Amino acid sequence: MSRQRESINKNRQDSGMHGGPMASVFSGAKAKDFKGTMRNMLQYLKPYRVSLILVMVFSIVSTVFSIFGPKILGNATTKLFEGIVGKITGTGTGIDFHYIGNIVLLLIALYIVSAVFSYIQGLIMANVTMKITYDLRKSIAEKINRLPLKFFDTKTHGEVLSRITNDVDTMSNNLNQGMSQTISSFTMIIGVVIMMFTINWAMTLVALVILPISIGLVTLFISRSQKYFKKHQAYLGHVNGHVEEIYAGQNVVKVFNGEEKALRQFDGVNKELYKAAWMSQFYSGMMFPIMNFVGNLGYVGIVILGGFLAINGTIQVGDILAFVQYVRSFTQPVAQTAQAASLLQSMTAAAERVFEFINEPEELQESSHPEFLTKVSGNVTFDSVNFGYSPDKIVIHDFSADIKAGQKVAIVGPTGAGKTTMVKLLMRFYDVNSGVIMVDGVDIRNLRRKDLRNIFGMVLQDTWLFNGTIKQNIRYGNLDAPDKEVYAAAKMAYVDHFVHTLPQGYDMEINEEATNISQGQKQLLTIARAMLANPRVLILDEATSSVDTRTEILIQKAMDDLLKGRTAFIIAHRLSTIRNADIILVMKDGGIVEQGSHNELLAANGFYASMYNSQFETQTVESQ
Repeated sequence: MSRQRESINKNRQDSGMHGGPMASVFSGAKAKDFKGTMRNMLQYLKPYRVSLILVMVFSIVSTVFSIFGPKILGNATTKLFEGIVGKITGTGTGIDFHYIGNIVLLLIALYIVSAVFSYIQGLIMANVTMKITYDLRKSIAEKINRLPLKFFDTKTHGEVLSRITNDVDTMSNNLNQGMSQTISSFTMIIGVVIMMFTINWAMTLVALVILPISIGLVTLFISRSQKYFKKHQAYLGHVNGHVEEIYAGQNVVKVFNGEEKALRQFDGVNKELYKAAWMSQFYSGMMFPIMNFVGNLGYVGIVILGGFLAINGTIQVGDILAFVQYVRSFTQPVAQTAQAASLLQSMTAAAERVFEFINEPEELQESSHPEFLTKVSGNVTFDSVNFGYSPDKIVIHDFSADIKAGQKVAIVGPTGAGKTTMVKLLMRFYDVNSGVIMVDGVDIRNLRRKDLRNIFGMVLQDTWLFNGTIKQNIRYGNLDAPDKEVYAAAKMAYVDHFVHTLPQGYDMEINEEATNISQGQKQLLTIARAMLANPRVLILDEATSSVDTRTEILIQKAMDDLLKGRTAFIIAHRLSTIRNADIILVMKDGGIVEQGSHNELLAANGFYASMYNSQFETQTVESQ
């Protein structure tokens, strides 16, 4: 549980999904390999290049149509002003309502067309980003099945989960927003500058003075706010993790009177979160008002210059109105461009994490000429096996054993002796460094992993059950099994009786933690699943260590039925449970130090005998 909580906390700190809309805009995440990440991204965008071209075209057209609006409205204003002045002075015929009406209709048409094109490009872009999201998640899901177990032994579940959820969502959202915003902003800036020059070059130069000031302010505030947004995200992860940990461990907190300590810890982290959040919002909140202030100063200069030019007859009154609107349209896309740049930066950082995962080294490829076992007997041979999780740390040393079909083989030894490692090698979760493991005389490296793992069934101390019904959890052993076989396996595993005492029987949903059934019941379900799989070789890992005596008797009966006619590897900690094993392999420091039957090993009075006697003495003391 602690490892899971650590992974969730790290996931939240890395994801950036809890910081509000401004957090995504001003996040400080940066990609290490921008060019490489963009090349990978372009590979996913390539199938949608036609759609992306349409997005660009529709975005440009939509922006262009909206750009013409102020110019046309300025003409209408000029016509209205001339009509009023002519009416007052008696030099004109008054207001030309027909002309102004046509202008209004033209403006309505332009804005409707602009809105339609904007809606279409948004629809296309949303479709593209959703398809890319689907493709990425599909690639990640397929990648998970091809990754070696070594990868998952070195990564937390939260890290993997973060790739497929938060990082892909960040890519999708920022791509959707950033691309459309970038195209429309650049088009707007260029178009507005052109339209301003068509009105008056002097006023345009005054307006352009705003540009470097605005860019400087945006850069300043982004640089100042970045560190606080990063700190905000970090402490948000700490707060969420602390709350989740305390919630999950309420029993422990209450038993040891830890409420006050937990509250003090929360208060300290929450204060840091408050400070970081306040500063980040302060800087980001100041940016737009100050930019508006700078923009308003620009308006003042433009209005003064425009009034002077209008008095001299250089420009019309309506041109001043149009120009002011263009200046307003000019400052907005400058800020949007800065936001788009930050979105691109955030998207690239998330994409880099996703592509790092997709490009992880995969399991060694299957043999180009695989062998097939038409009929599996269950003979297993370990011949001089050496293995280490890293080359400089060998944990299995020259392990050799010959197990005949149908034999029960117990593997015992102290913690860290290498018992579970042998099972991982047998299942080819890892490959041996040297030596060979054979099933029925065939090197397991020459078998396809799928075929090899079909030979084995496992019942572990950790009972892995999934969200779903009891029936679905049993059927996981053989997905094609009909209900009749599921019920038969359940009866053999002594599951059927207790299932009929549950509210919905076999259709009862098991929750995520399987807390609505007991530990012993969960263990019986995993045995039923293994029975349904009908494997030739069975691996048992201390399946009765955490259940009561009555349930242990049921489980032992179920396992005795399961073991009939099958080769079995039994990893045992309580030596009293493996007295009837055909062979007991005693491991110490990665090698076999003794092997034989229970009575033979006791008679040898070696390492096994000392282990057995120490357990027996402990049990005797406890019973007294």
